Amino acid sequence: MRIWFLLCLLFACLHADGQMRYRAPGTPVDSLPYMKYPVLPAFNILLTDSSTIVNTYNIPKGRPVVLMLFDPDCQHCRELTKMLTDSMESLKHIRFYMFTSAHSMEAIKKFKEDFSLDKYSNVEAIGRDYEFFFISYYGVRHVPDFALYDENRKLVKLFENFVTPDLLRQFTGKPLTPRPPQH
Repeated sequence: MRIWFLLCLLFACLHADGQMRYRAPGTPVDSLPYMKYPVLPAFNILLTDSSTIVNTYNIPKGRPVVLMLFDPDCQHCRELTKMLTDSMESLKHIRFYMFTSAHSMEAIKKFKEDFSLDKYSNVEAIGRDYEFFFISYYGVRHVPDFALYDENRKLVKLFENFVTPDLLRQFTGKPLTPRPPQH
């Protein structure tokens, strides 16, 4: 039964262009749960040790939080993760929770290893959203997808398919990266 459900989900998510899309066409954004309840939702993330579960309800207040849905095989996800890790020093005021929904733990572990995510103390969880909560709650259409919450667990912004370190700093009230003078 579970395999049938996953196959149906995969079929429903694939469009003719071959890109993964999750939100049904025509679903009004303002009807999605995150718009009705703009506070950090509680859901489970199974960590890469395959036994520890982190519930987002337990994320403490006091620092901004980024929830990142990624696909370990997605080149765009990999490029954005590289850009974020290259700027992690300037993003250390943000807690990162990174997860996928339908991939094996081996793929998630490889992604974690490829970007040395263990070395960043503000990357607090990497694993699997095994209940597919994030996809339905935010009406995800593409990966990667980012939900930014402030230090009081209130929604700041949903970034669909793209975010930069400067955008995260801007929306968390931190100074932007200085630009070299143009000649």
